[in-house]
Amino acid sequence: MNYYVGIDLGTSAVKLILADENGKTVNSVSKEYPIFFPQPGYSEQNPEDWWSAVSEGLEELTSGVDKSLVKGVGCAGQMHGLVMLDENMNVLRPALLWNDVRAGKQTDYLNKVISEERLREYTGNIAFAGFTAPKLMWVKENEPELFGKCRKICLPKDYINYKLTGNLATDVSDASGTLYFDVENRRWSKEMLDILGIDESYLPAVYESAETIGETNAAGLSAKVIAGAGDNAGAAAGTNTLTPGRCNISLGTSGTVFIPSDKFILPQNSALHSFCHVNGKYHLMGCILSAASCNKWLNETVFDSGYDVSVSAPKKEDTLYFMPYMSGERCPHNDTSVKGAFIGLTHATSRSDMQRAVFEGVSFAIKDCIELYPDKIDFATVCGGGTKSREWMQILADVLGIELGIIDNEGPSYGAALLAAGVAIEPGIKYTVKPNLNFSEIYDIKYSKFKQLYPIMQDFYKECL
Repeated sequence: MNYYVGIDLGTSAVKLILADENGKTVNSVSKEYPIFFPQPGYSEQNPEDWWSAVSEGLEELTSGVDKSLVKGVGCAGQMHGLVMLDENMNVLRPALLWNDVRAGKQTDYLNKVISEERLREYTGNIAFAGFTAPKLMWVKENEPELFGKCRKICLPKDYINYKLTGNLATDVSDASGTLYFDVENRRWSKEMLDILGIDESYLPAVYESAETIGETNAAGLSAKVIAGAGDNAGAAAGTNTLTPGRCNISLGTSGTVFIPSDKFILPQNSALHSFCHVNGKYHLMGCILSAASCNKWLNETVFDSGYDVSVSAPKKEDTLYFMPYMSGERCPHNDTSVKGAFIGLTHATSRSDMQRAVFEGVSFAIKDCIELYPDKIDFATVCGGGTKSREWMQILADVLGIELGIIDNEGPSYGAALLAAGVAIEPGIKYTVKPNLNFSEIYDIKYSKFKQLYPIMQDFYKECL
């Protein structure tokens, strides 16, 4: 029996799984690392912390098997992060993460001066502060001395693959989120590199996700390493969301709605991302910046306690709303200044009420993304930490008005292992959730009111702060 390692380089921890050639998970390990917020809107991590966690995790993961039977390693990871290396391939500064929104000015320049039309022509997407290109511009403008020492630029999971193999490479799905990648033609965009003033020699070689980029002897292994995938494309591989008509919702630190396509689509709404998929094709994706992280904040930071809080049923007369914009918002608003908020608190508001409002608010934001898709969605798989709450899954089904299949695997890490093994497997469904049509009617009304709140908050944060 051969084995394959899947790595998910997440925002709060790395998750590693060991799967056999039939797709059965035989071991899993998770290792946490810190995230730093030097200023409001800043979000950074040390790439060396990632590698320490991965190398320790690999040792632990494979300690109970014959390591000669581990044939492949695949890594999926948080997208958009900027990792800068000097001429000796040493890290120059902490990585700017996907939820770092300091590059608002650079984002506006790209969208308004370079123009959204040209960006879509060159890359298939417009600029978001979370993308890599605006971050690169920010460092160039604000840390010119450090930028002058830079000789290589890569994404988070590509740094791990470099440490595993000694080769700097990226894959098409992760590269799609840089805003200097020509998604339709699956290559770096010369036009965008000229705008950024970056030579292509600074960038990794580009591979399809399942292509081999080298071999590793880390943790005593002798295994091939594939190019891997961005975390959401990796999760799509793990949920078999590979063909048109399928949809996967991920509720991790951020939230995404992922729909495959056989051909490149330039979305009608610029808030949707058009990216390369792991199977040589494409996908559309809507992304909200805060999903399960909102629940973590409420229970750990606000209430400093566990998560075992029941929520009451929705009521037509309820006036409590939660706006989940804890890190600004990407889809559909592309707004770095908006903040999270509870609206409608009273002396009678309970913790249970606030918990339900958080579940609802994130679900409404997911619905914002789904409503941008041109085709109707009748069923979606769901993966990520948010699936641990059955109550949340029921609320999500009620808000969306569709049946949900809750996935029985680790999402990106499992998908990365399958890519390394070269197999596609229909995911196990832990349980399904059908919408309660009575509650769906209430949520249709609440959602229409939820949509009225963002324009008010947008004006407040842009004009009053």
